[in-house]
Amino acid sequence: MSRRIFIFDTTLRDGEQSPGASLNIEEKVEIARQLARLRVDTIEAGFPASSPGDFEAVRRIAQTVQGPAIAALARVTPTDIDRAWEAIRYAARPCIHVFIGTSPIHRQYKLKMNAEAVLEAAVAAVRHARRYTSAVEFSAEDASRTEPEFLRQIFTAVIEAGATVINVPDTVGYATPVEFGRFIAALLAGIPNMDKAMLSVHCHDDLGLATANSLAAIAGGATQVEGTINGIGERAGNTALEEVVMALYTRRDVYDCETDVKTEEIYRTSRLVSSLTGMPVQYNKAVVGRNAFQHESGIHQDGVLKERTTYEIMNPAMIGLSQDNIVLGKLSGRHAFRHRLEQLGFNLSEEELNKAFERFKALADRKKEVTDRDLEAIVEDEVRVLPEKVALESLHISTGNRVVPTATVQLVVEGVPMQEAACGEGPVDAAFKAIDKIVGLEVNLLDYSLSAVTGGKDALGEVTARIELEGKAYVGRGFSTDIIEASVKAYLNALNKAIYETNYRLPVAQLARAKGGS
Repeated sequence: MSRRIFIFDTTLRDGEQSPGASLNIEEKVEIARQLARLRVDTIEAGFPASSPGDFEAVRRIAQTVQGPAIAALARVTPTDIDRAWEAIRYAARPCIHVFIGTSPIHRQYKLKMNAEAVLEAAVAAVRHARRYTSAVEFSAEDASRTEPEFLRQIFTAVIEAGATVINVPDTVGYATPVEFGRFIAALLAGIPNMDKAMLSVHCHDDLGLATANSLAAIAGGATQVEGTINGIGERAGNTALEEVVMALYTRRDVYDCETDVKTEEIYRTSRLVSSLTGMPVQYNKAVVGRNAFQHESGIHQDGVLKERTTYEIMNPAMIGLSQDNIVLGKLSGRHAFRHRLEQLGFNLSEEELNKAFERFKALADRKKEVTDRDLEAIVEDEVRVLPEKVALESLHISTGNRVVPTATVQLVVEGVPMQEAACGEGPVDAAFKAIDKIVGLEVNLLDYSLSAVTGGKDALGEVTARIELEGKAYVGRGFSTDIIEASVKAYLNALNKAIYETNYRLPVAQLARAKGGS
């Protein structure tokens, strides 16, 4: 009988620590709901003691998301643990996840504590957490660089104190697969009360070995794997959960393990996380990358056409990547459009469907064929998690190699039409400056990227804009066959997030003047 492997998703906690990634509360809740559809076993919703915003996000997820256990991270301090419980107490299956560094490096330089003090703090923290919930996970930070004897000692003690999961993090991605697999097997054999807890692993990808180390740990006896969607996370990121899940499925003959993950939701989850974090998935990324099921070589194309398994070890349908040959165009109706979106994993309300269908028709007038990737972009662009306080009404650009680029932009700001013009170094710069004049915010553009959603001269352009306001970064994305319009939409998407989080409002007098001039 196959062994069950549990999947602990930390996209919303460790994943959000990626440089440049920024999610607001509504976006975190949306991702958590999709993770529940993916059927991960545990969602680590955040670190409640780190900020009021993180606390509120964890609390909202605990209140609204059903299915997976909801975990909150805490240091080994009573105040952190109390705060974590306040946030997750509403969950049907709450879990408190406490951690402390255990390696000599962490003990000496970060904690300035000896081994005995670390052990005492860990045991006290687990006991404190058990006052609130029976589900307590303990992590020995930097475990892969900790003395094996001390790890066995501290794990034995925290299990005795009530920990139900012990986690072995390769915090800096230092381990290698053969070494890590033996390390896990030795730990399991050396902890006398291991039958009372589950052993979990949490690997980082500094040397590109996170997935390999996680699979080696499973082979060594680990029961739970922690990671993130698309492998996002600090530095080089975490174990990519989609890779572990599909490796276990594809190589059942080797691992004889299974998960409860609904694999058909993998691609949809990957796209959602990429869209909301503003972190694109590399083209050659395993499982979910754009090229993962593409075949350029004539030899490969010939082989796949004759028998798919000649060059594909996974069926793209397994991860929810549709291979339907129906082509949508300007003559396609609502029924075909709705059916295609449902096949792609989108279940829209009537209002959302109407908005998306109008956008589809407008795009179909510009393009002969509308691809699945175009449809995904339409839904991402039109179906917003947050209300739009600032929306694009019209855009006029004057540019050339012998004229000063000028943009005239009309926005609808909280229902009021407002218009400004500005010059810039280029048309995009001019448009952004005009927008800044309207909204009255001092915004710093941190990053801007443009890519084509599909091939061809009529390709839909995808722009990602990362802005900074009052020291915090916000990511926006926009799509259009016109790259200037796509740029403006991305900028406005990021601005709307900033306006929402800061509760920014235009001065009443300015709105009054705008109304008078309209």
